Amino acid sequence: MPPPNTPASDPPPGSVNINSLSVPQLRALQTRLSSELEHLTTSHAKLRAAQLKFKDCVRSINEGVIGSAKKGTDGKEDILVPLTSSLYVRGKLADREKVLVDVGTGFYVEKTAPKAIEFYEGKVKSLETNLTELEKIVQTKSGQQRLFEDALRQKLLAEGAASSATASAGAG
Repeated sequence: MPPPNTPASDPPPGSVNINSLSVPQLRALQTRLSSELEHLTTSHAKLRAAQLKFKDCVRSINEGVIGSAKKGTDGKEDILVPLTSSLYVRGKLADREKVLVDVGTGFYVEKTAPKAIEFYEGKVKSLETNLTELEKIVQTKSGQQRLFEDALRQKLLAEGAASSATASAGAG
């Protein structure tokens, strides 16, 4: 409900009626929104990639550490150790009880396999929350961009109609 002395049709403070903006102003806002949307979608892709890496860590612990324990192997089976995202070397699993967890910025913490899974699943959930919020922001910005595009199109059509009417009047 609007405050007592405020008409319901008044825009919120700090907002601007897009129909009152000139064509260059609308183009500038449209360019800015496009840039923001590009940045947000890039961030979304990076967050999704990070989330997939954490899910991959959970899968690796489940299959490599816990899975070998369930199979009853001696824990000395060959595994592939990632050096980079595309380079792996053969290695042997020395201890099935503890794993090293990358907690960020080059720091590793030794954890039990269940605690490591708990850590990574927490990261996955946290990123899911961030991704959901980011998707809402992207939808809002996309809607705003469509409004600016529509307003710009209407202004250009109105200017075109006005200039053709002026040209017709001047020719007669």
